[in-house]
Amino acid sequence: MMKDKPNDLLLLAGQVLAIIAQIGLAIGAVAVALAVPAMIFFGDAITAEIAQETGAATSAFPLLPTIGLLALAFVAIALAFLFFRNLRAIIGSVGEGDPFAPENAERLGAMAWLLLGVQILVIPAAGLGLIVAKWADEIENANITIDAGLDLNGILLVIILFILARVFKHGAAMRADLEGTV
Repeated sequence: MMKDKPNDLLLLAGQVLAIIAQIGLAIGAVAVALAVPAMIFFGDAITAEIAQETGAATSAFPLLPTIGLLALAFVAIALAFLFFRNLRAIIGSVGEGDPFAPENAERLGAMAWLLLGVQILVIPAAGLGLIVAKWADEIENANITIDAGLDLNGILLVIILFILARVFKHGAAMRADLEGTV
């Protein structure tokens, strides 16, 4: 971990926040992982219970879109968990005094791909979310909105991470060349 600079509060804060994020994501993954099979095995009972509670005038509970939405959420959670794992490894290498290691370039590139995957998952998740939201609006006359527009901040972060990966790769190569000439 951060052996050379134990007093660097920024690195410590980054490690702690990344660990907290991973714990939260793990809890969310477990919850979703339990919900999907429960919905598959008890879907008819869930649908019947909802129909009884809401009345027969409403359309059937959108079980398959809900399961699909939960499955996409699980994948997004897994991608985010891996993102924070890579972030923790980078923070650790910075704390050890070796930020321009070739592994960090690979980690930054992986983090960019992981976030790109999350950005792509939003598209089908929004479609499934609209189906569930439409059903919820029918039974409770709820005003549910789905915000699934293009996330420019997320796309910008993906681009920045890809650029940083190149910078770190180039920095590691320059350092290796310098060490080879000394």
